[in-house]
Amino acid sequence: MDNSKKIPVYVLSGFLGSGKTTVLLTMLAHCKQLGMQPGIILNEIGKENVEGHLFKEDKVFELLDGCICCTIQDDLKETMNEIIGEMEKYPLDVLFIEGTGVANPLEVQEVLLSRPYINQFELMSIITVVDASHYLEYQSVFTSSAEVRKLITEQLVCSSLIVLNKTDLIASEQLEKVKQKIRNIATKEKKMVDCVYGQVNAVTLYEKRIHSAFLTKYSADNGHHHHSTIQAIKLADLPVFTKKNFEKWLKQLPADVLRGKGFVAIEGSQRLYSFQYASKKVAFSPVPASFDREPVVILIGIGLNQQQISDYYKQLVDQ
Repeated sequence: MDNSKKIPVYVLSGFLGSGKTTVLLTMLAHCKQLGMQPGIILNEIGKENVEGHLFKEDKVFELLDGCICCTIQDDLKETMNEIIGEMEKYPLDVLFIEGTGVANPLEVQEVLLSRPYINQFELMSIITVVDASHYLEYQSVFTSSAEVRKLITEQLVCSSLIVLNKTDLIASEQLEKVKQKIRNIATKEKKMVDCVYGQVNAVTLYEKRIHSAFLTKYSADNGHHHHSTIQAIKLADLPVFTKKNFEKWLKQLPADVLRGKGFVAIEGSQRLYSFQYASKKVAFSPVPASFDREPVVILIGIGLNQQQISDYYKQLVDQ
Protein backbone atom coordinates (compact mmCIF):
# COMPACT_ATOMS: atom_id res chain seq x y z
CA MET A 1 0.00 0.00 0.00
CA ASP A 2 1.15 3.54 -0.75
CA ASN A 3 1.86 5.02 2.69
CA SER A 4 1.53 8.56 1.39
CA LYS A 5 -2.13 7.88 0.64
CA LYS A 6 -4.64 8.45 3.43
CA ILE A 7 -6.68 5.47 4.60
CA PRO A 8 -10.42 6.01 3.98
CA VAL A 9 -12.58 5.69 7.11
CA TYR A 10 -16.30 4.90 7.28
CA VAL A 11 -18.18 5.36 10.55
CA LEU A 12 -21.33 3.32 11.15
CA SER A 13 -23.84 4.79 13.54
CA GLY A 14 -27.44 4.03 14.49
CA PHE A 15 -29.59 3.22 17.48
CA LEU A 16 -29.70 -0.19 19.18
CA GLY A 17 -30.95 -2.92 16.85
CA SER A 18 -31.06 -0.75 13.72
CA GLY A 19 -28.85 -3.14 11.71
CA LYS A 20 -25.41 -1.48 11.72
CA THR A 21 -23.50 -4.77 11.77
CA THR A 22 -25.50 -6.10 8.79
CA VAL A 23 -24.65 -2.98 6.78
CA LEU A 24 -21.00 -3.35 7.83
CA LEU A 25 -20.99 -6.97 6.59
CA THR A 26 -22.39 -5.75 3.23
CA MET A 27 -19.54 -3.25 2.97
CA LEU A 28 -16.93 -5.86 3.92
CA ALA A 29 -18.17 -8.30 1.27
CA HIS A 30 -17.64 -5.62 -1.41
CA CYS A 31 -14.26 -4.72 0.05
CA LYS A 32 -13.08 -8.33 -0.23
CA GLN A 33 -14.37 -8.68 -3.79
CA LEU A 34 -11.98 -5.85 -4.67
CA GLY A 35 -9.12 -7.56 -2.81
CA MET A 36 -8.89 -4.75 -0.25
CA GLN A 37 -7.59 -5.28 3.28
CA PRO A 38 -10.06 -3.88 5.84
CA GLY A 39 -9.56 -2.95 9.49
CA ILE A 40 -12.53 -2.82 11.87
CA ILE A 41 -12.98 -1.05 15.20
CA LEU A 42 -15.95 -2.57 17.04
CA ASN A 43 -17.36 -0.82 20.08
CA GLU A 44 -19.62 -2.49 22.64
CA ILE A 45 -21.54 -1.13 25.62
CA GLY A 46 -20.85 -4.22 27.72
CA LYS A 47 -17.57 -5.85 28.72
CA GLU A 48 -17.89 -8.53 26.07
CA ASN A 49 -17.97 -8.61 22.28
CA VAL A 50 -20.37 -11.32 21.14
CA GLU A 51 -20.11 -10.59 17.41
CA GLY A 52 -16.43 -11.32 16.85
CA HIS A 53 -17.20 -14.59 15.05
CA LEU A 54 -18.75 -12.57 12.21
CA PHE A 55 -15.36 -11.00 11.52
CA LYS A 56 -13.04 -13.90 12.26
CA GLU A 57 -11.04 -13.40 9.04
CA ASP A 58 -10.64 -9.66 9.55
CA LYS A 59 -8.32 -7.41 11.52
CA VAL A 60 -10.58 -6.38 14.41
CA PHE A 61 -9.86 -3.97 17.27
CA GLU A 62 -12.33 -4.08 20.15
CA LEU A 63 -13.36 -1.16 22.33
CA LEU A 64 -15.44 -2.60 25.15
CA ASP A 65 -17.52 -1.14 27.96
CA GLY A 66 -18.15 2.27 26.48
CA CYS A 67 -19.68 4.20 23.64
CA ILE A 68 -16.82 6.03 21.86
CA CYS A 69 -17.57 9.22 23.74
CA CYS A 70 -15.92 11.11 26.56
CA THR A 71 -13.77 8.58 28.42
CA ILE A 72 -13.58 6.15 25.53
CA GLN A 73 -12.25 8.81 23.16
CA ASP A 74 -8.85 8.10 24.76
CA ASP A 75 -9.29 4.38 24.03
CA LEU A 76 -10.16 5.20 20.42
CA LYS A 77 -6.97 7.27 20.11
CA GLU A 78 -5.00 4.40 21.62
CA THR A 79 -6.51 2.00 19.07
CA MET A 80 -5.76 4.39 16.21
CA ASN A 81 -2.15 4.61 17.44
CA GLU A 82 -2.01 0.80 17.48
CA ILE A 83 -3.28 0.69 13.87
CA ILE A 84 -0.66 3.24 12.80
CA GLY A 85 2.06 1.27 14.63
CA GLU A 86 1.08 -1.98 12.89
CA MET A 87 0.75 -0.45 9.43
CA GLU A 88 4.01 -2.01 8.19
CA LYS A 89 2.92 -5.46 9.36
CA TYR A 90 -0.83 -5.11 8.66
CA PRO A 91 -1.30 -2.53 5.90
CA LEU A 92 -4.95 -1.46 5.69
CA ASP A 93 -6.78 -0.21 2.61
CA VAL A 94 -9.88 0.92 4.49
CA LEU A 95 -11.00 1.32 8.12
CA PHE A 96 -14.54 0.83 9.47
CA ILE A 97 -15.61 2.10 12.89
CA GLU A 98 -18.87 0.71 14.25
CA GLY A 99 -20.05 2.63 17.29
CA THR A 100 -22.43 1.25 19.88
CA GLY A 101 -26.12 1.90 19.44
CA VAL A 102 -25.79 4.81 21.85
CA ALA A 103 -22.74 6.55 20.43
CA ASN A 104 -22.76 10.07 19.05
CA PRO A 105 -20.65 9.82 15.87
CA LEU A 106 -19.43 13.41 16.29
CA GLU A 107 -17.16 12.12 19.04
CA VAL A 108 -15.50 9.76 16.55
CA GLN A 109 -15.27 12.51 13.96
CA GLU A 110 -13.52 14.72 16.54
CA VAL A 111 -10.76 12.13 17.02
CA LEU A 112 -10.31 11.51 13.28
CA LEU A 113 -9.97 15.23 12.58
CA SER A 114 -7.33 15.77 15.27
CA ARG A 115 -3.58 15.31 14.82
CA PRO A 116 -1.89 12.97 14.04
CA TYR A 117 -4.88 11.01 12.69
CA ILE A 118 -6.00 13.63 10.17
CA ASN A 119 -2.64 13.20 8.40
CA GLN A 120 -3.11 9.45 7.87
CA PHE A 121 -6.86 8.86 7.72
CA GLU A 122 -9.61 10.41 5.61
CA LEU A 123 -13.16 10.45 6.96
CA MET A 124 -15.32 9.46 3.98
CA SER A 125 -18.81 9.08 5.40
CA ILE A 126 -20.84 8.79 8.60
CA ILE A 127 -23.51 6.23 7.79
CA THR A 128 -26.48 6.27 10.17
CA VAL A 129 -28.71 3.19 10.06
CA VAL A 130 -32.35 3.68 11.14
CA ASP A 131 -34.86 0.98 12.06
CA ALA A 132 -37.80 2.25 9.98
CA SER A 133 -40.24 -0.06 11.77
CA HIS A 134 -39.51 1.46 15.20
CA TYR A 135 -38.60 5.03 14.34
CA LEU A 136 -42.01 6.58 15.13
CA GLU A 137 -42.19 4.68 18.40
CA TYR A 138 -38.69 5.84 19.44
CA GLN A 139 -39.53 9.46 18.61
CA SER A 140 -42.87 9.49 20.42
CA VAL A 141 -43.10 11.25 23.79
CA PHE A 142 -45.53 8.54 24.89
CA THR A 143 -43.41 5.45 24.18
CA SER A 144 -39.85 6.72 24.47
CA SER A 145 -37.55 8.73 26.73
CA ALA A 146 -36.15 12.21 26.08
CA GLU A 147 -32.68 10.64 26.15
CA VAL A 148 -33.47 8.21 23.30
CA ARG A 149 -35.13 10.94 21.20
CA LYS A 150 -32.12 13.23 21.66
CA LEU A 151 -29.67 10.47 20.83
CA ILE A 152 -31.43 9.39 17.61
CA THR A 153 -31.67 13.05 16.58
CA GLU A 154 -27.91 13.49 17.15
CA GLN A 155 -27.16 10.42 15.04
CA LEU A 156 -29.30 11.77 12.17
CA VAL A 157 -28.01 15.34 12.35
CA CYS A 158 -24.36 14.40 11.93
CA SER A 159 -24.87 11.61 9.39
CA SER A 160 -23.78 12.02 5.78
CA LEU A 161 -25.85 9.03 4.55
CA ILE A 162 -29.05 7.70 6.12
CA VAL A 163 -29.84 4.02 5.60
CA LEU A 164 -33.49 3.34 6.31
CA ASN A 165 -33.46 -0.36 7.21
CA LYS A 166 -36.29 -2.88 7.88
CA THR A 167 -38.62 -1.07 5.47
CA ASP A 168 -40.37 -4.39 4.80
CA LEU A 169 -41.82 -4.33 8.33
CA ILE A 170 -43.81 -1.13 7.84
CA ALA A 171 -46.74 -0.02 5.63
CA SER A 172 -45.95 2.45 2.83
CA GLU A 173 -47.96 5.31 4.44
CA GLN A 174 -46.05 4.81 7.70
CA LEU A 175 -42.77 4.75 5.78
CA GLU A 176 -43.61 8.11 4.17
CA LYS A 177 -44.35 9.52 7.62
CA VAL A 178 -40.98 8.25 8.90
CA LYS A 179 -39.16 9.83 5.93
CA GLN A 180 -40.92 13.16 6.46
CA LYS A 181 -39.97 13.22 10.16
CA ILE A 182 -36.35 12.35 9.35
CA ARG A 183 -36.25 15.06 6.66
CA ASN A 184 -37.40 17.61 9.26
CA ILE A 185 -34.38 16.70 11.40
CA ALA A 186 -31.69 15.79 8.90
CA THR A 187 -32.16 18.39 6.12
CA LYS A 188 -33.22 17.62 2.57
CA GLU A 189 -29.80 17.45 0.90
CA LYS A 190 -28.77 14.29 2.75
CA LYS A 191 -29.13 11.08 0.80
CA MET A 192 -31.54 8.57 2.31
CA VAL A 193 -31.81 5.01 0.99
CA ASP A 194 -34.43 2.36 1.80
CA CYS A 195 -33.36 -1.20 2.37
CA VAL A 196 -34.18 -4.60 3.84
CA TYR A 197 -31.62 -6.67 5.81
CA GLY A 198 -29.00 -3.95 5.32
CA GLN A 199 -28.69 -4.64 1.59
CA VAL A 200 -27.58 -1.36 0.05
CA ASN A 201 -25.74 -0.80 -3.21
CA ALA A 202 -22.01 -0.81 -2.38
CA VAL A 203 -21.30 2.24 -4.57
CA THR A 204 -23.80 4.23 -2.48
CA LEU A 205 -22.22 3.08 0.79
CA TYR A 206 -18.65 3.77 -0.31
CA GLU A 207 -19.22 7.20 -1.82
CA LYS A 208 -17.26 10.05 -0.24
CA ARG A 209 -19.86 12.30 1.36
CA ILE A 210 -17.91 14.32 3.91
CA HIS A 211 -16.45 17.58 2.72
CA SER A 212 -15.18 20.64 4.56
CA ALA A 213 -18.57 22.41 4.49
CA PHE A 214 -20.19 19.39 6.15
CA LEU A 215 -17.53 19.30 8.87
CA THR A 216 -17.87 23.00 9.67
CA LYS A 217 -21.63 22.70 9.85
CA TYR A 218 -21.78 19.71 12.15
CA SER A 219 -18.79 20.12 14.42
CA ALA A 220 -19.54 23.66 15.55
CA ASP A 221 -22.02 22.69 18.24
CA ASN A 222 -20.39 19.59 19.62
CA GLY A 223 -20.72 18.96 23.33
CA HIS A 224 -19.99 15.68 25.09
CA HIS A 225 -23.03 13.59 25.87
CA HIS A 226 -23.53 10.94 28.51
CA HIS A 227 -26.24 8.37 27.96
CA SER A 228 -26.32 7.24 31.53
CA THR A 229 -29.57 5.28 31.64
CA ILE A 230 -28.57 2.95 28.79
CA GLN A 231 -26.87 -0.15 30.10
CA ALA A 232 -26.01 -3.78 29.40
CA ILE A 233 -26.85 -6.75 31.62
CA LYS A 234 -24.92 -9.98 31.19
CA LEU A 235 -26.34 -13.44 31.94
CA ALA A 236 -23.73 -16.20 32.18
CA ASP A 237 -23.51 -19.86 33.37
CA LEU A 238 -26.42 -20.71 31.10
CA PRO A 239 -28.02 -24.13 30.76
CA VAL A 240 -29.12 -25.69 27.46
CA PHE A 241 -32.40 -24.19 26.15
CA THR A 242 -34.97 -25.30 23.64
CA LYS A 243 -35.01 -22.82 20.78
CA LYS A 244 -38.78 -22.31 21.16
CA ASN A 245 -38.62 -21.50 24.89
CA PHE A 246 -35.67 -19.17 24.53
CA GLU A 247 -37.26 -17.28 21.63
CA LYS A 248 -40.54 -16.96 23.51
CA TRP A 249 -38.70 -15.69 26.59
CA LEU A 250 -36.87 -12.99 24.62
CA LYS A 251 -40.10 -11.74 23.08
CA GLN A 252 -41.71 -11.47 26.53
CA LEU A 253 -38.91 -9.36 28.04
CA PRO A 254 -39.82 -5.87 29.30
CA ALA A 255 -40.11 -3.16 26.62
CA ASP A 256 -37.04 -1.47 28.18
CA VAL A 257 -34.89 -4.25 26.65
CA LEU A 258 -34.16 -2.92 23.18
CA ARG A 259 -31.46 -5.32 22.10
CA GLY A 260 -30.23 -8.81 22.93
CA LYS A 261 -27.29 -10.79 21.58
CA GLY A 262 -24.98 -13.58 22.58
CA PHE A 263 -24.44 -17.33 22.33
CA VAL A 264 -26.70 -20.11 23.57
CA ALA A 265 -26.58 -23.90 23.65
CA ILE A 266 -29.68 -25.29 21.92
CA GLU A 267 -31.19 -28.66 22.78
CA GLY A 268 -30.44 -31.28 20.12
CA SER A 269 -27.39 -29.50 18.70
CA GLN A 270 -23.70 -29.96 19.49
CA ARG A 271 -22.89 -26.44 18.31
CA LEU A 272 -23.42 -23.07 19.91
CA TYR A 273 -25.86 -20.68 18.28
CA SER A 274 -25.40 -16.94 18.12
CA PHE A 275 -28.61 -14.97 18.43
CA GLN A 276 -29.66 -11.41 17.62
CA TYR A 277 -32.76 -9.92 19.16
CA ALA A 278 -34.26 -6.53 18.20
CA SER A 279 -37.73 -5.19 17.39
CA LYS A 280 -39.30 -8.26 19.05
CA LYS A 281 -37.64 -10.45 16.39
CA VAL A 282 -35.03 -13.15 16.97
CA ALA A 283 -32.52 -14.60 14.51
CA PHE A 284 -30.32 -17.62 15.27
CA SER A 285 -27.25 -18.80 13.42
CA PRO A 286 -24.87 -21.68 14.24
CA VAL A 287 -21.32 -20.60 15.03
CA PRO A 288 -18.34 -22.58 13.71
CA ALA A 289 -17.41 -25.61 15.85
CA SER A 290 -13.90 -24.16 16.19
CA PHE A 291 -15.31 -21.05 17.86
CA ASP A 292 -14.70 -21.74 21.53
CA ARG A 293 -16.96 -19.58 23.70
CA GLU A 294 -19.10 -20.01 26.78
CA PRO A 295 -22.84 -19.36 26.38
CA VAL A 296 -23.71 -15.78 27.33
CA VAL A 297 -26.68 -13.44 26.92
CA ILE A 298 -26.21 -9.66 26.74
CA LEU A 299 -29.34 -7.54 27.13
CA ILE A 300 -29.13 -3.81 26.37
CA GLY A 301 -31.78 -1.25 27.18
CA ILE A 302 -32.88 1.85 29.01
CA GLY A 303 -33.01 1.97 32.79
CA LEU A 304 -32.95 -1.82 33.06
CA ASN A 305 -33.86 -3.31 36.41
CA GLN A 306 -31.34 -6.05 37.28
CA GLN A 307 -33.72 -7.74 39.72
CA GLN A 308 -36.57 -7.74 37.20
CA ILE A 309 -34.31 -9.28 34.53
CA SER A 310 -33.11 -11.89 37.06
CA ASP A 311 -36.74 -12.78 37.83
CA TYR A 312 -37.52 -13.15 34.12
CA TYR A 313 -34.43 -15.30 33.67
CA LYS A 314 -35.47 -17.55 36.57
CA GLN A 315 -38.80 -18.13 34.79
CA LEU A 316 -36.95 -19.25 31.68
CA VAL A 317 -34.68 -21.66 33.56
CA ASP A 318 -37.58 -23.09 35.56
CA GLN A 319 -39.62 -23.91 32.45
